[in-house]
Amino acid sequence: MQLSRDELIRAYRRMVTIRMFEERLHDEIQTGEIAGFTHLYGGQEAAAVGVCEHLDSNDYIVSTHRGHGHCIAKGCDVKGMMKEIYGRADGLCKGKAGSMHIADVSIGMLGANGIVGAGAPQAVGAAIAAKLDGKGGVGIAFSGDGACNQGTTFEAMNLAVVTKAPCIFVFENNHYSEHTGVDYAVGTARDIASRAEAFGMKVWRADGCDFFATYDAMRELLDHVRGGNGPAAIELDTERYYGHFEGDPQRYRGAGEIDRLRAERDCLKAFRKRVTDAGLLDGADLDMVERETAALIDAAVAEARVAAPPDPADVTADVYISY
Repeated sequence: MQLSRDELIRAYRRMVTIRMFEERLHDEIQTGEIAGFTHLYGGQEAAAVGVCEHLDSNDYIVSTHRGHGHCIAKGCDVKGMMKEIYGRADGLCKGKAGSMHIADVSIGMLGANGIVGAGAPQAVGAAIAAKLDGKGGVGIAFSGDGACNQGTTFEAMNLAVVTKAPCIFVFENNHYSEHTGVDYAVGTARDIASRAEAFGMKVWRADGCDFFATYDAMRELLDHVRGGNGPAAIELDTERYYGHFEGDPQRYRGAGEIDRLRAERDCLKAFRKRVTDAGLLDGADLDMVERETAALIDAAVAEARVAAPPDPADVTADVYISY
């Protein structure tokens, strides 16, 4: 399926926004102004955007501790995200969520999650709700090669099949569960999708460093799920450029591994080459996107630095919903 010029620019903008957001956070965290753990998504941009470009306001996603990319791909406000990570009162969650629990329910981003594998049951619940409201929405659980070993994920996949929930399990296999390699920690090694298949759902596999491969596979998968065929899963082979968390020395990496990944498996470079070689966009179009995005990130950081923190008196507000 050929994307229009505007669609291509939007996809590139979202991928570049994720990359620049994470690169800037990597620098800003060194200042000590940002509290709490932060897990960066840089390198996996094509996975999040390739999935979310198909979604609308009726669709829900549930993220992981590495959630900034999913937020941006689903359409979260970048300035609101930055303020949230800085712990400001006008952040997306009023400064109470920080990086690992950031959410925007109004656009179907149900939240990042600090517990590995905890998002899958939530996504099934969202999918069942979408099935009941009859608007054609889906629930999507983003998770990684670590979460594929969790019992919560197994139970969620089984429940989704039993209820024929329109749920999609997106496994971003970036080859490391925290500090442990997938070849050691996962019995099916580099074929996580087969685990979902064993529960009775159809599965797809794609190169998660290739936006177009991810986008095309996700289109087929969504047609299947929206058609009333129950849940499905996709495994995206991708890479993360940063450590498990900011401050991770990454001694589990091989010599020169990150440099090789940045040279050979950079989804932004691959996207630029494909669209310019095919004459779909020219370099000037992409350069403009990068300049505009850099200005947006600069503004987001500048505003977050001076924004007001939450009022201590509001510490118990919004903790529980009153029915």
